[in-house]
Formats: sequence, structure tokens, C-alpha cells
Amino acid sequence: MMWGRFGGRSFRERLLPCLLPLLLFLCWYAVTESGFAPEYLLPSPSTVWETVAAYISGSGTDAYAGRFRDDLAASLFRVGGGYLLAVIPGVALGLASGRSPALASLLSPVINGVRAVPGISWLPLALLWLGVGFRATVFLIALAGFFPAYLNAAAGASSVPPVLIRAGRMLGLDRRAVFFRVVVPSAMPQVRTGLRVALGMSFSYLVLGELTGVPDGLGALIMDARLAGRVDLLVSGIILIALVGWLCDVLLVRLLSAVSLSLRRQ
Repeated sequence: MMWGRFGGRSFRERLLPCLLPLLLFLCWYAVTESGFAPEYLLPSPSTVWETVAAYISGSGTDAYAGRFRDDLAASLFRVGGGYLLAVIPGVALGLASGRSPALASLLSPVINGVRAVPGISWLPLALLWLGVGFRATVFLIALAGFFPAYLNAAAGASSVPPVLIRAGRMLGLDRRAVFFRVVVPSAMPQVRTGLRVALGMSFSYLVLGELTGVPDGLGALIMDARLAGRVDLLVSGIILIALVGWLCDVLLVRLLSAVSLSLRRQ
């Protein structure tokens, strides 16, 4: 029993998420230590760790030492701005179109057409219209995050069982109350999925936007590493973006769980 449960979660539930990262790390270590992959193509874990430690702490003589805090702040600011510009209208329009066939028909051709265009195709226009830097990156992030937020919200709103709508009306709820007290809570599982997918897309397009020559950010670090031939720095940037994205997803899930609980209590 002592090992069966720990902190409200089973030991197995805590162990499973660590298995695949541990396996990947062991494969990485084995490949580099055996000499199968040369250092200039795939640096060893110890080399990458030293690079990450210097980048975060500022120790050592590396030109990028100590830049992590400023780069992280710049990237999170861009992700936050683009993400909010994506999910606020995306969820609002998705919920509305999920309950209104006329609105869904009106928006469908444009949304399905635009989302079929690869994100890289928008990059030249973003640079031309908005210039290199914050605005172009936020535009790309917002464009990428809008579609999963919209589509999942629309699917969730359209799949609300009609019996719940009728029950709400029988209880005397008007259309607005039915929407906020019945439709929105019922659609939350799919809205939640859309918000998480949108967050992942935001980090993907963050790197695309920061590869255009911005002076700071985790994506800019990767571009600098490529130009300098620093594979260790490039791998470090990829790992740090993965970790930051994972932590942001964890925080988002907790926030959405609290919102869902609040909606269910209404």
C-alpha cells in the first residue's frame, strides 16, 4: 500500500511519463558514447548539459552564457500575445458557429481555405507587412493557433445533446443562459483539446517567427547556433523549447481543470 499510492496518485502513474524520456536519453547516450554518431553531428549528453548550464547560469566564457532569462522572456511574451489573439476569437467564433448552422456556413469556406495554406507561405507576407520582430511573430502564432481552437470549439458546441438544451429551457433558462450554463460546460472537453493543440502550434510557429532574424528568443538561439555551426547549442535550444512548452501545457491543463470545475458548479 505504501508503494501503491503516493501523493494521491499511484506509483505507476508517476513512473510511466518518465519511461519514454529516459529511454530516449539512454539511446542518445549509447549512440554518442559508442562513437556511432560523431560529436560534430550529435553532441553527447554531457556536452549539451554543459552548454545548457552555461546558457542558464551565465558561468563560463561562452558568448551565449546567461542569455536564457532574456530569451525566455522574449519568447514567452510573443507566445502569450499570439496565443491570446488566436484562442479568444477562435473559441468564441467556434462556440457560436457550433450552435448556428448559418454562421458555420458563412465562415466555413474562408476558414477551411486559409487553414489549408502552409504556415511558411505566410512568412514573406508577414515580414513585408509587419517587419522582422514581435508583430510578425505574433501574427504567425495567432494564425496557427486560431484554427485548432475554432474547430474544436465548434465541434464541441455542435455535439451538445439536444436533451440537455431542452432540459435547460424547461428549467426556465433563456437562450443566453442556456449557452453559458449548458453549451459551454458540455463543450469544454473539446475546447480544452483545442486550446492545448493551439498552444503546441504556438510554440512551433514561435520558432518560425524567430528564425527570421530577431535578436532574442529561443528560436533566435537556434538560428544563431545554425549559423555558427554550434550543434550543441542547437540541441540545447530544442530541448529547452520542449521543456518550456511542456511546462506551459501543464499549467494550461491545471487552469482549464479549475475553469471546468467552476462551470460544473454553476
